[in-house]
Amino acid sequence: MPATSPAGQPGTPSDWFASPQGRAVVESEAVLVRRALDERPGRPWLWLAPVAQETDTSGHGVRLHARGQGWDGALRCALPLPLANESVGTIVLQHVAAPGEDPVALFEECARLLIPGGRLWLFTLNPLSPYRWRWRGRGLRASEPLTWRRRLRRAGLEPEPVSQGVGPGWEVAVRPGQRSGPGLCAAYALCAERRVAPLTPVAPRPAMRLPQGAAPA
Repeated sequence: MPATSPAGQPGTPSDWFASPQGRAVVESEAVLVRRALDERPGRPWLWLAPVAQETDTSGHGVRLHARGQGWDGALRCALPLPLANESVGTIVLQHVAAPGEDPVALFEECARLLIPGGRLWLFTLNPLSPYRWRWRGRGLRASEPLTWRRRLRRAGLEPEPVSQGVGPGWEVAVRPGQRSGPGLCAAYALCAERRVAPLTPVAPRPAMRLPQGAAPA
């Protein structure tokens, strides 16, 4: 049976991440999120989160959280985001791919914002974790890494081959450590890079042939 809000309406994904069960996942990811935001000093970052939260970072950027069909925080907006092309070095997408919608549009927007060689960190729920019973019926999206990598490539991003599992397995508790591969962790992180377009060599122009009997000036 779908979860309900205090007003008796079906809860949103953000409602779950604000619950004790969801907060345990978000807080478990805090160390890895901070590391991702700090990995390119001097470059602005963008962090899209399911709920409002704080973290200490050494850089500067824009932090937004999901609200209705758009985003709130430093800006109140929807897609496309009011940011310039190739203006961001790192983007963190933390559980913000909308259920029932094609996430490729969001990934394409990230590819537009990233500098060549910039990195996207995707935090997503693990469909193989026992913790899935704690979000069952909440309308949350969960896919295996292979599916997410295919979506990222469709948007022009190149995903890394190994994901990092993070979060609790069943108990509602903060588990900040990471492991190689999703395992039974509640969530995992994938990293992808914006491809750098190779320079296209310019073909030499053929030499101009003069009509027979003509001489150059």
